[in-house]
Amino acid sequence: MANLPITLTCADYSRLMPLATGDVRPEGIDLTLVLGSQGSWPDRAQMLHRAMHDPAVHGGEQSMANHLWRVEAGDRRHVGLPIFPLRNFTARDLYVRQDGPVKSAADLHGKRIGMYGWANSGSIWYRHFLNFIGVDIAQIKWWIGPIDGPRTGEANAALPAGVREPPVGRSLSDMLIAGELEAIYSPPRPQHYDAARGPIVRLFPDYRGLERDYFRNTGAFPPQHLIVLRRAVWEANKWIARSLTEAFIRANDAFTLSQRRFPYASPWLDAELDETADLMGEDFHPYGLERNRAQLEMFCQQAYDAGLTKRRVAVDEYFAEFLAS
Repeated sequence: MANLPITLTCADYSRLMPLATGDVRPEGIDLTLVLGSQGSWPDRAQMLHRAMHDPAVHGGEQSMANHLWRVEAGDRRHVGLPIFPLRNFTARDLYVRQDGPVKSAADLHGKRIGMYGWANSGSIWYRHFLNFIGVDIAQIKWWIGPIDGPRTGEANAALPAGVREPPVGRSLSDMLIAGELEAIYSPPRPQHYDAARGPIVRLFPDYRGLERDYFRNTGAFPPQHLIVLRRAVWEANKWIARSLTEAFIRANDAFTLSQRRFPYASPWLDAELDETADLMGEDFHPYGLERNRAQLEMFCQQAYDAGLTKRRVAVDEYFAEFLAS
């Protein structure tokens, strides 16, 4: 019997290379990965869009938050797999003006903070981190808009009352530099970031130490994206959910092994891997449902606590189709 052809989109994460090269193959599937290029943020956005809307592919990388909203609304057109190609700590993403008033976590209380999105996966984990460092997120004055590019004239109707947008033609970085915001949260470094000269710097230059503390206390290395399949594709062959998940796990294991055997991506990668494994374990970027259940519970709970969902979505509901496979 011929293998089933499946095409998925994704950013060009190194952890996926054993699958992209065919070094690891899912059982019963001829897998094609359509990848972004050179870590491009616009490419990744295009891959996420294609996973949902391109009829030429069967699914791919998608925002965990977007999948959460669909599950809450009863929209089961896509099936979530417990494969998490993107994880990221968040202390590094908090930026301030070098000569501004915010010098510590305590200085954030009641301040104006900009974010790239109101209900994105990253912004859910941002709130979780702010809670961890003792900031009352209910007291934050939020602004939502582009980090560096100018805001267009179209208003974001999805924003709740009291959440504001930059003026047309301006960015959150513009507002931070001008003193109209006290901080911004951004996954890519803002264009005007310079650790030594400013004008935009990280609030926590030693973010690694703080992120280690966050992991010690919460156990979370925040998963932000997952892999989804179109429901019709899954319903025709439900076994592919398990086959793909197992293949991604094998690829993840192969990547981890290659880093240990050939640790020369940076001069001190071996020491960095030892340090990370001492804290987080050898498999610090795990796939699979049970290995990630506690972190997924945190994600769903934080979305509910922040009022981003009207009900607390259960993890087993989030991955209902996978569990039924």
